[in-house]
Amino acid sequence: MTTDFVIDTGASLMNFTADFFTLFQLAPRFRLDLAELEARYLALQGKVHPDRYARADERARRLSMQMAARVNEAYRALREPLARARYLLSLAGHDAAESNVRMEPEFLIAQMEWREAVQEARNGGEPHELERLRQRLALEMQDRYRRLAALFDEQGDLPAAAEDVRQLMFLEKLRDDIEDALAFLDT
Repeated sequence: MTTDFVIDTGASLMNFTADFFTLFQLAPRFRLDLAELEARYLALQGKVHPDRYARADERARRLSMQMAARVNEAYRALREPLARARYLLSLAGHDAAESNVRMEPEFLIAQMEWREAVQEARNGGEPHELERLRQRLALEMQDRYRRLAALFDEQGDLPAAAEDVRQLMFLEKLRDDIEDALAFLDT
C-alpha cells in the first residue's frame, strides 16, 4: 500500500505505510510470540475497524476499510512462518521465489522420492502410509523452521535463509499434496 495516511487513536498516531513489524510495534525477527502478535492485532483492529467509523464521513469510512485491510494483511503475513520469512527477506531486498532458483540436487531428488511415495500411497489406497509421510514431513519442516530462525535471528545469513525458504515452499506444497491425497481417500 503506497498511500500515506495516519490515524489518531487518542494516545498516538499510527502510520499505516510502515512495515508490518513496525505496524505491530514488534522487532523484525523470525521468532515471534504469536500470542503477543494476536493481542496487538486485536488491539489495532479494534482501533481501525470500519464499524467504529460507521457514522463518519465517506473519506473516514474508506480510510478505515483500507487500514483494517492493511492490519489484516500484516497479521496474516506475520502469523504464518513461511509468509513471515518471505516478508523478512523482502524487507532486506531479497525475493526467495525469484533469486537464484537453482536447488541442491539432493533436495530435488528427495522431493521426487517424496512425491512418488505420496502418489503410490494414494493410488494404493493407503491412508496409514500417507499419515506416516505427513508426520515425517512435519518433523522435517520443524527442523527447517528452527534452522531458519537461527539463520534470521542469530546469524543474519539471508542468502542461506532464502535457500531454506525456497525449500520450505516445496515442502509446504508437498504437505498440501499429502492433505489432498488423504482427503481423496476419505471420500
